[in-house]
Amino acid sequence: MTIRRSIKVYWRAFQIWQNLGYLPWNKPKEKKSKKRKGDFFKGAFDSIPFLNEDAKRTFSHLLLRPGYMIRDYIRGDHERYLAPLTALIIFYAFFALVSAVLQPVQHESRARKALDELATAGQKLDLEMNDIHVTSSDSLSRRQVGGIVQNTIELVRTGYIYLHLDQFPEEVDTQHESSIAAFENTMRSQGIPLFLGKFFVLWLALGMALHRHKVGMAACATISAYVLCQFSFFMLFVVLFTWGQSTSIGILLMGALLAYDFKQLLGLSVKKSIRRAISVGINYAVVYVLVFLLVSIIVLTVAYFK
Repeated sequence: MTIRRSIKVYWRAFQIWQNLGYLPWNKPKEKKSKKRKGDFFKGAFDSIPFLNEDAKRTFSHLLLRPGYMIRDYIRGDHERYLAPLTALIIFYAFFALVSAVLQPVQHESRARKALDELATAGQKLDLEMNDIHVTSSDSLSRRQVGGIVQNTIELVRTGYIYLHLDQFPEEVDTQHESSIAAFENTMRSQGIPLFLGKFFVLWLALGMALHRHKVGMAACATISAYVLCQFSFFMLFVVLFTWGQSTSIGILLMGALLAYDFKQLLGLSVKKSIRRAISVGINYAVVYVLVFLLVSIIVLTVAYFK
């Protein structure tokens, strides 16, 4: 009975800490004048954003009380945590570093695999269309549809290559393509594409999903940055546990984390939190496709006129 009661007390204390971010009955620590061995290192890492106290507090709270922490930051509690964009840049840079060390050739192989999958999908679609039995009056429309599909696939393929020229050196033929490849390689080595594109798309998806809850776009930007930091925690764990063989945490886990965040952040029930997470996922997919097609068209237009 005593053990069960102790567990309940500790669990209740943890829930209070989750909600407030601190334990209200804890007395502030008194400064000791006596020197300790650890004083030699005191303040040595304060200038390193990833190792100072604000960073440790930010990442621990994102792991244990993410929705409440985001709520506190939006309400104005900025002094205790890293700024959203700062936290995102620091943690994704660290993730990119660990990922590059453990899987130095994985990025190129993933890009080629994606391109091969796109080509395979186009071939399957072409075969399926050829197998369809049509009359002579329908043959023209079928050829037109087939041409549109093939042109679309070729557009996506070319756009994908232009966005990954550093990983397809055989496609680099001109000076401006070489400059683009060097620029992409520099950004990719810093981990910038890992968070910049995802941040923008998730920001828009959250804005579309949370407008009913009167959450502004500025607050959605904060949520987006911290949610990506939260995802990167688990991505880093996957990279370490699989020794660089995988970096994906899966759609179900991302949905569960989003639902958990919404439950704490907005005070929703479990069902409503799951619905909001699903809504964000659908919006993310739609926005991602639209942005990818838009960027591909812009890149192809610039390349054509050059």
